[in-house]
Amino acid sequence: MASPGGVETEQKYEADAASALPALLDIPGVERVAEPMQDRLEAVYFDTATLALAARRITLRRRTGGTDNGWNLKLPVGLDRRQEVHAPLGQPESVPEELLDRVLVYTRGEDLVPVARLSTGRTTYRLYGPGGNHLADFADDLVHAEALHPPGPGVDWREWEIELVHGTSDFFAAAADALTATGADRSRYGSKLARALGDAFPPEVATGTGVSHKKGPVLDVVTAYLDGQISELLAQDPGVRLGSPEALHRMRSATRRFRSTLTTYRGLFSRTEVRTLEDGLKWLARILGRPRDAEVMRERLRQHLRNLPKGLRTRTVSGPVEHALGSAYNAGYKEVLKTLESDRYYRLLDGLEHFRDHPPTRPRAFRPARKETARLVNKAAKSLDRSHQAAAHAKAGSARDAALHQVRKDAKRLRHAAESVAGIHGKRARTLSRSAHRLQRILGIHQDSVVARVFLDSLGEDTALPEGTTLVYRRIHDVEERVARAAEKKYIKARKKASGLRIDHRS
Repeated sequence: MASPGGVETEQKYEADAASALPALLDIPGVERVAEPMQDRLEAVYFDTATLALAARRITLRRRTGGTDNGWNLKLPVGLDRRQEVHAPLGQPESVPEELLDRVLVYTRGEDLVPVARLSTGRTTYRLYGPGGNHLADFADDLVHAEALHPPGPGVDWREWEIELVHGTSDFFAAAADALTATGADRSRYGSKLARALGDAFPPEVATGTGVSHKKGPVLDVVTAYLDGQISELLAQDPGVRLGSPEALHRMRSATRRFRSTLTTYRGLFSRTEVRTLEDGLKWLARILGRPRDAEVMRERLRQHLRNLPKGLRTRTVSGPVEHALGSAYNAGYKEVLKTLESDRYYRLLDGLEHFRDHPPTRPRAFRPARKETARLVNKAAKSLDRSHQAAAHAKAGSARDAALHQVRKDAKRLRHAAESVAGIHGKRARTLSRSAHRLQRILGIHQDSVVARVFLDSLGEDTALPEGTTLVYRRIHDVEERVARAAEKKYIKARKKASGLRIDHRS
């Protein structure tokens, strides 16, 4: 079973083979240096043939020797910082499934193969501060590396590492003088693997598009926002594979945000490419939604059941609910796992990143951001106005429910559109986003009530149920009707407060 290894925070230095050790006691804050510990570390690094992990500065290795025998996955989380995940040694060339689940979103169907073998003679010095506080570890490494894929000549080097234990990042600056006084320099390589592969090590995949500016083109606003949604989607993928309901929810939200943004800004891009991505995103959101919706419904009805008088809270009543929604969740989650290992999903991820990095622009994408974003966000607000009018004139019943559901969808799109321009339009955009979110939230309660009543009606149609059970479902149905009426009243009030909100392009 994999276990989080915490966040590794370290800096590397290149040292000559003949360099004397730095004066570790001269580092400000260091009061004691423990006796050195020596280890022989043997590691094999794994990646795809195209070095997909290395391109994202992710390393996956199997190492023997030292204190952390086993498989080790390192994921970058910031400057000099990497999240570590460990798994037992297992088989030499069989990546543990619990680590594999965390990288499939990057390998995308490619096999993992050994790409480098490293043998390291390590001498470690523990550095202690006042009160015996273990500040950091200083490691003096003599490394021999062999590139396996692509094959390359063996290479030897010496490097020093300082890894924080309980010290703060200020310790790096404090240690720099002592290390560079020996002639050592900060390493040009982010990892041993990078040095082992040399020129074959790939350039880093771009994960950000910079910050958009009022005077820049509207394209920058869109790509910056889309980049955030891609990052969120990639970040949540492992959690979904590992069974996290919250990751499932957040991944679907990122998918919807991306699609919503394409809808708002579709006029800036090639219609064909936008439509292709929209179809893929709609497909993915639908599959992610099935287990998520079943879980939300189950929790909703469980709460209703808990609120019943004690005499009505029986297995006869709760059993059919649990069976139906539990089965729906299990089937839906099974389909999610199948989808996340499909070629269609991997190609969708490729398509999203390609769209961000090489957007199929039309001339209007280069119009000034402030004016153009105001126009497009206000256009989304006008669409919401039309939905409001349609809902106001819809007949009570299923027609009204459908109209209010459309209002909710348009409010969600306006919310996302306003979010995307918060950096350009500031407070006015944030106000519009909050207002749209409130409408979305209220009408979400209404829609959940509609779906819950349909579900309860379907359960009540089972003629094999005892008569008392059907009456309990009818009772919960009545509660849901009151919930829906209350939500509709709140919506009307919230709509009045939100009426006329727009973004001024001069803001």
